[in-house]
Amino acid sequence: MLTGRAIVGTRSGDGEGSLLAIGIALILLELAPIGLVLLLAYKQGRPTAADFGLRRPPLGRSIGLAVAFWIGLTAVTILWVAALGLDDDEGQALTERLGTEGTLTVVILIVVVTILAPVEEEFLFRGYIFRALRNWRGVWPAAIATGGLFAATHIGWLPIAFMVPILLIGIGLCLLYHWTGSLYPGIALHAFNNSIPLGTALNWSWQIPVLIVGSTLAALTIAWLLALLLGDRSPRSGEERREAVTVRA
Repeated sequence: MLTGRAIVGTRSGDGEGSLLAIGIALILLELAPIGLVLLLAYKQGRPTAADFGLRRPPLGRSIGLAVAFWIGLTAVTILWVAALGLDDDEGQALTERLGTEGTLTVVILIVVVTILAPVEEEFLFRGYIFRALRNWRGVWPAAIATGGLFAATHIGWLPIAFMVPILLIGIGLCLLYHWTGSLYPGIALHAFNNSIPLGTALNWSWQIPVLIVGSTLAALTIAWLLALLLGDRSPRSGEERREAVTVRA
């Protein structure tokens, strides 16, 4: 995130070549944490999709929990913004740095903010960090610590006053993963949640639902392809059986 801000901040001129270079750099930066996590995991043995929570979720339970979480988060954010007298400009951070003029700019914003970021951040924070901390310290300490790290990476991209809602998002996504046993619901919710402020910042109207559906499906597809790449083991390991019992409980 810090490197990403530096790259965006050094943008000079409005040429498409410069913008394309920035876009490619941001895309690579979104993919880099996934590569780093896989590299670390391979040192302990060959990882599988299930090791990162890339497994089929219980559909009804996942939808219900995701909807409830999003409604609660939206209500808390609205109350927080109103109580502090803030401008709800969450979607303006990256658009102010890159601008919103031109098709290429919009494409970069969509790919980075609503497709790659949900996959990368869920894979890193929930699929790797939260799982490791949960095995060490338990669910709630792991969720709070991971939520804090998640919020910290957004400092500089978003106003500091929004770190409290971002912290709650980070904690909630950890719990969503824990209660469903799958990373897919969090990726879908993350893409959904990022699409709305970006669409608003772009001054879109009917395009926002299209952005939500398209970005969510694209993010889930990338996660599914990653799961295919990693493969799975059979029969399931003891840890996977324990997670399945936790989800059903």
